[in-house]
Amino acid sequence: MKIDNNPKELAAMQKFHEGDRKEGLRLQEEFAAEFRKEYAEKDHCPCLKACRYHGNCKECVAIHRAHQEHVPNCMRPMLNKKIRMLSELTEHTIVNEIEAPKEILRK
Repeated sequence: MKIDNNPKELAAMQKFHEGDRKEGLRLQEEFAAEFRKEYAEKDHCPCLKACRYHGNCKECVAIHRAHQEHVPNCMRPMLNKKIRMLSELTEHTIVNEIEAPKEILRK
């Protein structure tokens, strides 16, 4: 099962945007039910970093919400995609103003 950009969940969001809340909720619950079944015994966490909370999204997100310093690794690609679109408004000149923390390795 594909989680990121899942076609069923994308269709659900389209229905929400069209104002068809009932169908959006139906599709969303279908996705959630498939997820629960597929990943009841499998690892669904995309993080490559070894972590005590690997696969435990509930606790991982709670920890990140609590300390408010950064977002979980699994959410970074999605947020970076959105930030990249915003950065286009200034021809990505923000990169000249950003210095990554020493623990972050860039390609």
